[in-house]
Amino acid sequence: MPEYEKAMRPEDITRLFVERSNAGDAAGVAALYEEGAVMAYPPGGRTVGREAIRALWEKVLAGRPRFEQEQPLPTLISGDIALTSTPPKDGSGARAQVVRRQPDGSWLRLLDQPEFVPPTR
Repeated sequence: MPEYEKAMRPEDITRLFVERSNAGDAAGVAALYEEGAVMAYPPGGRTVGREAIRALWEKVLAGRPRFEQEQPLPTLISGDIALTSTPPKDGSGARAQVVRRQPDGSWLRLLDQPEFVPPTR
């Protein structure tokens, strides 16, 4: 696997995700996740493990979608665990990720909820 820039702050992961996704780099996106990470995608399903996340992103990025950087909400950090989140620009719910500090001080995603919408009444 090529050497990728590491996320040295939890907030860096979102920037790196956008850069790598827009470059069509599924392996680079997957490198932002721990080996056993869990992603709540596709909607209603789960993708488990870095290799499965890479395969999923290969399919998604084949359509050449464009991602824009979204303004993050404040990061919550407790020791080596952090919660990052962003409200989508279209106002359709939120995105949230649990990230964990690695032994080298960098951060990787452990849990990823890429989109969810507020409950309807």
